[in-house]
Amino acid sequence: MPTPENPTQSPPTGSGSTAAAPVSGPPGISRGLTLLFAIAGGAAVANLYWAQPLLDFIAGDLDTSTSVAGWLVTATQIGYALGILLIVPLGDVLDRRRLVPLMTLLGAVALVGCALAPSIGVLLVAITALGATTVSGQILTPLAGDLAEDARRGQVVGTVASGMLIGILLSRTLSGLVADWAGWRVMYAAAAVAAVVLALLLRRAIPPMAPKTRIAYGALIASVGQVVRQERSVPWTLALGAVGFGSFTMFWTALTFLLSAPPFSYPVSVIGLFGLVGLSGAVAARRAGRLYDRGWSLPAIGAAWALTLVAFVVAAFAETSVVLLVVAIVVLDIAVMGANILYVTRLYAAVSAQARSRINTAYVTGNFVGGAIGSAAASPLWHAGGWTAVTLTGAGLACLALLVWTIGRRGPLGLARG
Repeated sequence: MPTPENPTQSPPTGSGSTAAAPVSGPPGISRGLTLLFAIAGGAAVANLYWAQPLLDFIAGDLDTSTSVAGWLVTATQIGYALGILLIVPLGDVLDRRRLVPLMTLLGAVALVGCALAPSIGVLLVAITALGATTVSGQILTPLAGDLAEDARRGQVVGTVASGMLIGILLSRTLSGLVADWAGWRVMYAAAAVAAVVLALLLRRAIPPMAPKTRIAYGALIASVGQVVRQERSVPWTLALGAVGFGSFTMFWTALTFLLSAPPFSYPVSVIGLFGLVGLSGAVAARRAGRLYDRGWSLPAIGAAWALTLVAFVVAAFAETSVVLLVVAIVVLDIAVMGANILYVTRLYAAVSAQARSRINTAYVTGNFVGGAIGSAAASPLWHAGGWTAVTLTGAGLACLALLVWTIGRRGPLGLARG
């Protein structure tokens, strides 16, 4: 029976697929290329979040209301969801040495459109296009898994995934600082320049690789569900990932309510700095990939959920304490981000190498849905019972996940195999 670290690969999945073409690139991935993937992935995902702290700037400049400007965040997420579903699976059938730089350049074009937008309507179109095209990070992650040697796959994937997490955490703070200094348009222009530079570097650095399989586009998209059903452990891993990310976004959304209200009453600029606290979690979570490489991924996932429970318990007593709140943030970030890296690496091992872009599509989509539900649940929970209701819900979700993990590690759900 295959283990998570040494699976027995199944044949290529997807209706209409043919035998996979061999990878022509050299085995292994250098530290330099791993770092480039992490930076490029972080820059790509950061594009989704530039607008969040800039809504007042944008509304004033384009002569619209803040509520209308708020649709920019929604439009970006809708575009990103479409890009994940319709573009990322192409990583299984196209040469990624061409696909990744192409998507990065298209993202640069969309960023220029955002920087030059003369009206809120044009900006909404441009930022939706930005969301759809800035998906190169989600193509690079499975590519890193393909290039990495088996003994280092967890470490490599962990480094790339951590780069993307750091990009999310830094984006809001960076965009606010740049906008204060030079205006919101400069932020998008600078991101466009960075995207062009990264596209050129990636085109030179990614080794030539033949497409992994051949399959018609319609069948490729339809086969995402088939890939999920291929291994019994995959749906449960996806579910645990979605619940984890949902509890994470619920916490961070409600945290804004808590810090805005008495006794804290912090301004938005100070609230944004709390995101930097999560950097320690992202850096520490990078070590999770090494736990996978040592064969400890399943117990590490259980430990991550136990830490999540601890974080919500500590947070419950932090309603008036900044110190306890910072402790809860660090613990939660380490737990959720570490588990995220373990889930991704286990999924890459559970399915055929020819389907890693598709399984990444399923994973990110599941997390996107879980995150949306978590964010949406934060407001009614806050109005129903304040911070206590939020933390109790988070603790309850952690207990539920621990129950699933306890059952699954004994075999019925197949978690011990995938």
